[in-house]
Amino acid sequence: MSIATPRTFISYLRVSTARQGRSGLGIEAQQAAIGAFLRPGDHLLTPPYVEVESGRKEDRPELAKALARCRATGATLLIAKLDRLARDAHFLLGLQKSGVEFIACDLPNANRLTIGILAMVAEEEARAISARTKAALAAAKARGKVLGGVRPGQRVLTAEDSKRGAEAGVAVRQRNADHAAHRVLPRIEALRAEGGTLASIAASLAAEGIPTPRGGAGWTATAVRRVLLRVGTGAA
Repeated sequence: MSIATPRTFISYLRVSTARQGRSGLGIEAQQAAIGAFLRPGDHLLTPPYVEVESGRKEDRPELAKALARCRATGATLLIAKLDRLARDAHFLLGLQKSGVEFIACDLPNANRLTIGILAMVAEEEARAISARTKAALAAAKARGKVLGGVRPGQRVLTAEDSKRGAEAGVAVRQRNADHAAHRVLPRIEALRAEGGTLASIAASLAAEGIPTPRGGAGWTATAVRRVLLRVGTGAA
C-alpha cells in the first residue's frame, strides 16, 4: 500500500460581513472544513489569510498576500468554500491568472479550466448588469428626470452630516482593526492551545514575522491581550 505524499497548503478564508468575522462562526466553519480535508502528514502553513470583506468589493489584499506566499513557498492555496465565490469575477480571475495551484474543499476537482469558465460567466453577468443600469438611466433622462446634482427639495449637507462622516471614519478604522485581529487570531489560539503564555505567544508571533494589528513587528504580551479582548475570546 503506497503512502500519500505529504502536501503543503496555505489557507484562505473569507467572511462577507464584519459581524460574521467578529463572531468567528463563519471562520470556524471554514477552518473545520479545511481541517477535515487535510490528510495525515499534510503541512498547513501559518498564519491563515482571513478576508473580512463584502462580496461586492474587488479589493482582496489578503488573497494577494496568500497567492504571493504560495508562489514563494510552492504551497497550494486551500479554500474552504468555492461555491460562495463562484460569481466573484475578480476573485476567480485572480485565481486563474496567479499561476498558483489551489484546492477548494467543497469542490476538490475544480481546476484552472473550471475557474476560467466560471470567471467568464461572472464577467458576462457583470457586463449585463452594467448595460441594464445604463439603459435605465438613459430612459429616465429621456423622460426628463434629473440625474445627479442638487435636486429640488434635496437637503444640503450640515455640520451634523460632517459629524456623522467623522464617526463613519472612526467606524472604518475600528473595522480595519477588527479585521487585523481576526487574521492573527487563529495563530494565537493555536499557541494558546499549546499552553503558551501571553509573553511566549508574543515572542512566537514576532519570530514568525506576523505583523501586529497596527502593521508593526513589535509583539508584546499587551498586544496579544488586546487582540483577544477585541475579538471577545478573553485574555490568556
